[in-house]
Amino acid sequence: MRNGVTIGQAAAFVGVTVKTVRHYHKLGLVEEPERDSSGYRRYGSAELLRLVQTRTLAAAGVPLAEIGPLLDADAERFAAALADVERQLTERIEELIARRDTLHRLADGDRALLPDRAVALLERLSGLGFPAEEVAATREGWVLATALVPEGFDDYLTHVEHALEDPRFVALIKRGAEAAAWEPDDPRIAELAAAMADHFLANPEHLKIVTGLQARTEAATRYKLISLHGEEQGSAAAQGVALVETKLRAAGVRIPRPDSH
Repeated sequence: MRNGVTIGQAAAFVGVTVKTVRHYHKLGLVEEPERDSSGYRRYGSAELLRLVQTRTLAAAGVPLAEIGPLLDADAERFAAALADVERQLTERIEELIARRDTLHRLADGDRALLPDRAVALLERLSGLGFPAEEVAATREGWVLATALVPEGFDDYLTHVEHALEDPRFVALIKRGAEAAAWEPDDPRIAELAAAMADHFLANPEHLKIVTGLQARTEAATRYKLISLHGEEQGSAAAQGVALVETKLRAAGVRIPRPDSH
């Protein structure tokens, strides 16, 4: 091997393709040998060593643009550069792990968009006998809430957890779910709204379910998007919500108005 090896042999020895070797040449990472009398470029031990070093750093995740300066650096700079590369790789690994976890959560649709506590509460609503349609509407409303009022959502879940321990509250909310099928002029809507408002006023901890999801900015817009999600304008459910809010405002409870900013 006095005259060295061909590019094909060099690539095979190092474990890369000929195309990769040529790419390293193009980037200036490995100096291209001169041609011998037969017209072949012969790679000696120095070129092979440089190829091995370049291939090893590239395989470790070092960007090709950084390999040249890295190989030409002194020991101290080389160590510092490797530490920086390790930090970047760690960040990429953490990002990939987070993406993988998201994919796993996507297998369970709720968990991709909601925290585990919220998913557990949705399952609890189903266990309490709430209709599937009501649970689905609640899920969608909570997904909106996590995006529009993220700072208050965890506390909101705590209030819901506590309220579901009260059979009276559960009965009222179930009645509200049934009201979705009522006609808009059904007199029971006003009766149910009054009962709900009275319950909230008599139970301040439960009232926080209504007042807890109020954003610091664009409060009315965000609140309306969440509170009326899935309710058609003029429907029995929408009218019921409006009546409850009116009664609570009359009692001094701060609830954003649709026309306020």
